[in-house]
Amino acid sequence: MTEIKIVDKQKYLDDHYPFDNSPKLMEKMECVHCGKIIIVGDYKVFNHEIVGEIICCPNAPDCDGTIIDWVPLRD
Repeated sequence: MTEIKIVDKQKYLDDHYPFDNSPKLMEKMECVHCGKIIIVGDYKVFNHEIVGEIICCPNAPDCDGTIIDWVPLRD
């Protein structure tokens, strides 16, 4: 997989977020794959040869979590 550099990360996230109401870049979430707290805006985008562009955990490639693996922090 090749990493793709995104210039306007909020617009990209808004355009590609698979659920309602995309998070803001400074929002913190937990990646359930690596168990770490992440800042949404630190996400990475990779071009996968089969499925195309994938929004991944900021800890990629060490973590194989994608945007669907991020959960809001509990209060």
